[in-house]
Amino acid sequence: MDGPEGSLPSSVRGVDPVERLDPVVLHHIVNTLGWPDLRPLQRAAINPLMDGKDVVLLAPTAGGKTEAACFPVLSVMAQQRWTGTSVLYLCPLKALLNNLVTRVDSYAQWLGRRAELWHGDTKESQRRRIRSESPDVLLTTPESLEAMLIGVKTDHARLLGSIRAVVVDEVHAFAGDDRGWHLLAVLERLERVTGRPIQRIGLSATVGNPQQLLTWLQGSGAGSRAGEVVAPDLAAAPTNAPPAGDVELDYVGSLENAAKLIAALHRGEKRLVFCDSRRQVEELGAALRAREVTTFLSHASLSAEERARSEQAFAEARDCVIVSTSTLELGIDVGDLDRVIQIDSPRTVASFLQRIGRTGRRADNVRNCLFLATCEESLLQAAGLLLLWGRNWVEPVVPPPEPRHLVAQQLLAVTLQHHKIGEHLWDREWNGLAPFDRSSEPILRYLVDQGFLDQDGGLLFIGPEAEQRFGQRHFIELTASFTAPPQFTVLSGRTEIGQTDPSVLTEERPGPRRLLLGGRSWQVTFIDWGRRRAFVELTDSGGVAKWTGTGIAGLSYELTRAMRDILLGSEPPVSLTRRAQARLQQLRDEEAPDSVHPAGTLVTRAGEDVRWWTWAGFRANATLAATLPAVADPVQRPTDCYLRLREDMTAEMWHAARAAIGDHLVFPDIDHRAVKGLKFSTALPERLAIASVAARLADFEGASAALREPTRLHVTQR
Repeated sequence: MDGPEGSLPSSVRGVDPVERLDPVVLHHIVNTLGWPDLRPLQRAAINPLMDGKDVVLLAPTAGGKTEAACFPVLSVMAQQRWTGTSVLYLCPLKALLNNLVTRVDSYAQWLGRRAELWHGDTKESQRRRIRSESPDVLLTTPESLEAMLIGVKTDHARLLGSIRAVVVDEVHAFAGDDRGWHLLAVLERLERVTGRPIQRIGLSATVGNPQQLLTWLQGSGAGSRAGEVVAPDLAAAPTNAPPAGDVELDYVGSLENAAKLIAALHRGEKRLVFCDSRRQVEELGAALRAREVTTFLSHASLSAEERARSEQAFAEARDCVIVSTSTLELGIDVGDLDRVIQIDSPRTVASFLQRIGRTGRRADNVRNCLFLATCEESLLQAAGLLLLWGRNWVEPVVPPPEPRHLVAQQLLAVTLQHHKIGEHLWDREWNGLAPFDRSSEPILRYLVDQGFLDQDGGLLFIGPEAEQRFGQRHFIELTASFTAPPQFTVLSGRTEIGQTDPSVLTEERPGPRRLLLGGRSWQVTFIDWGRRRAFVELTDSGGVAKWTGTGIAGLSYELTRAMRDILLGSEPPVSLTRRAQARLQQLRDEEAPDSVHPAGTLVTRAGEDVRWWTWAGFRANATLAATLPAVADPVQRPTDCYLRLREDMTAEMWHAARAAIGDHLVFPDIDHRAVKGLKFSTALPERLAIASVAARLADFEGASAALREPTRLHVTQR
């Protein structure tokens, strides 16, 4: 059970790691929790965490990561007599924090310590108590941590100045988007408050690049602080073995048919159904309730109270279904599940691993997932994703490039925090971490030139433009790193049901205006346009669900290539129903000859429609369309599988265009309106905002791979 002696510090060589835990902690593990032993991850985490290393703990969902972090950190807290708020526990979701606080607090109380919760829904009375009586462990979000740093009510030096360690739960969920950049920047500023390095502990599901994730989490300390990835379960698994799990792929053809099947199958079991849009959640939930299935719903546009009621009722029930978006993908506890059902397909293998990991927690239950594809495209995507899963491939977590808009946000936030900053010293606030370093001088100059910052006597202050754009409610808009589309709050009497897209209230439709929310139809009785509120009452049916999406759509190069492999005859290592087998074979017989070729990419013509079938993913195809303007159709939106070429293209034009570019690839063309998706884009020069969006839309590696392949031309002169 012990690792090799050379892997441990000399002070603990030959010692069972468990013996390093505080005796009180060890007593409660055995007597209160009733555990005969720790899991391999929990044992392996003790030495690096108690030695003060930065650590990423890697394990599947329900792998015991919270305890793997808490037991050693609480032991060090007791042994070294840490005082004040010494540990931060950061999560990406408020619901996850709500789910964790009781458990973390119970562990802290073993040692006479306590944990408290602070996020956007925390009442002011509780915040006042935290400010006056600092808890030992504070569970919060990065946005609330930012609010503590810039808020006038919180003495952040007193509350946060004693922090010794930060636990970042679901760290992979942060690292893959702009919230990760925001998290890193705030942690660097926190180290300026404490005056010491802070131990950083990340809890992560399986990712394709754990060492890079650790380096990312270390921020400015990467290369100078000791760090370690702890993943004993993954290290023990043979890489060439098929992954464990009972997985089945079915083709049902419509959401209505999916509801019929779910209502008929697995009665008496607790089923968690994942959809990849809020609209699907609502429509499937309504269809299941119409079939008298006990159904609960969870998605981001339902009120916190509505979600909490659903999750609690689901956790306590047996014969029921909860339909959810990715909100229940992370580690929120909804009790013992019998089965996971996936409508269509998630976009990543990592997401699928999170979802299937919600099952198989009981001794009598194995990990399982039933895929129900509602259309041919989703059937092919699901088969491709399961093919990658069978190859034990997982996406690397890659931070989005060029976060210039967050540099602007951080410059404003740190000025609020200190009330003023030196115009030549501002970069010290992030300890040299790029891109929050001197390379961002042009952004600072722009903020000064446009009045976001005022300059006087070598100091910078918040300017009138920042006050006007972000100053409402004590600059609360500055604490969130993402932009959410405007929505209307839906109320039944005084009870908030959730939020809906404004278009549901404004689109011309015959008859009374009805919307679908919480799996029920509601008739709108009054709209308060000024306060963005819609008042409703229950009705039998006819509700419409709709939300505006955000972000860059499209599939990755790897997933799209796996879909191509499926069309070329590869089979995912899962059970396929006869319907799925038949429809996949139909796609191979009817669609594949005109879209895939085993020897490379394919250019085809159908009338005036000329397509280059690259199977390279949306971002690579957008890059290729911009790189080949001589032959690419200028009026198009590239897809995952192909891009359109000019209708008059000939073989000669194709070869000339390919020869002209050589190895030179260019960024995709960006509509100026696209920069609105970047929060704080108004605090950037337009050219830099456009450059940031273009960098995020590009995939040079995938585009280069497609260009290196031979291309078969099935086109003739028109």
